Amino acid sequence: METSTYELDINEIADLPEGSYLLVDIRDETSFEYGSMEAAVNIPDIINEAQNGVLPKNKKIILFCMHGIQTPPYVNELRDMGYEAYHLKDGYSAYLRKMASEHRNRAREIELTISKHKKFHKNLFSRFAKAVRDYELIMPGDRIAVCISGGKDSMLMAKLFQEIKRHNKIPFELVFLVMDPGYNELNRMVIENNAKMMGVPIEIFETFIFDAVYDIEKSPCYLCARMRRGYLYNEAKNRGCNKIALGHHYDDVIETILMSMLWGGQIQTMMPKLHSQNFEGMELIRPMYLIREDDIKAWRDYNGLHFIQCACHFTDTCSSCRDDGVSVSKRMETKKLIQQLKKNNPFVESNIFNSVSNVNMDMLPAYKANGRKHSFLDNYEQDSRE
Repeated sequence: METSTYELDINEIADLPEGSYLLVDIRDETSFEYGSMEAAVNIPDIINEAQNGVLPKNKKIILFCMHGIQTPPYVNELRDMGYEAYHLKDGYSAYLRKMASEHRNRAREIELTISKHKKFHKNLFSRFAKAVRDYELIMPGDRIAVCISGGKDSMLMAKLFQEIKRHNKIPFELVFLVMDPGYNELNRMVIENNAKMMGVPIEIFETFIFDAVYDIEKSPCYLCARMRRGYLYNEAKNRGCNKIALGHHYDDVIETILMSMLWGGQIQTMMPKLHSQNFEGMELIRPMYLIREDDIKAWRDYNGLHFIQCACHFTDTCSSCRDDGVSVSKRMETKKLIQQLKKNNPFVESNIFNSVSNVNMDMLPAYKANGRKHSFLDNYEQDSRE
């Protein structure tokens, strides 16, 4: 691989005068959305942008990827084009390590953004509490395993559970469960340090799921997700829990509705709660069901928090899988489609969400119920309505 000697470490960048450089994240849009360095801009196609004259030549151009492996060749190309280009040694992972080394206990500070900050209290805690109430997700005597992947959604979910428990309206217990399916050292460190900083008493158990699916060529992400779900149910049940909580949010719900139609040829979505078919007495709940992803990102950025994107053993950048086994590329495509539709219809998101709660069975040619397919012809002759 072509290398570059034009390398800066994370501390050298911190010492540069403000405004003297442009920090460029060359990872894909999905990775950037999960989190990046402060003040970084996302330009995956950096060479093309440079050729179009988008990059300033009066500033240092500092590139970074996840581990500093992809950037050196681009630095050399940019320098050949007349740019003063550098790359960040060890990439975004160096930044994550620096943040982890500087961590302190910020639990109370972060909790106040949920309980006292007007915007976050309304958009996060109130919607969390509404989902819990409307869908009857927490019952007296529940022992809930809060499943933490290390991403922004599940870590916020943990804090929201702590907050609702402080209100003490329903007696229930919490276990903050982290499954290590084969994390690399960096991901494991980020999860552990974030939990300490945020005051979340996680309990970690280890599996070898990544190794088990490594050689699977067809749908490894789907198999990985199924295995992870099974391990979580089993571990939670062994710890005396009757429910597991996952961090899927409102945007996951509406994207799933649209994806099931466009790619699955069916109408279905994530349910706010489900009984487990394989683990008797166990239930899955999704208390983030009414929370918008943009509000989660705003809370993350307001607090200056950095989470792992995914634990993918194959790419270590994880723009390929999610814990629901769906390709991120397909989900990102659906997300962009919704954003495009929203330009002409500002209510498109709520309309998609509400559509599966307003199904008119009389106007469907066929539908499934309890695993059995029904046709409108079943009662057509007895129905005199037009």
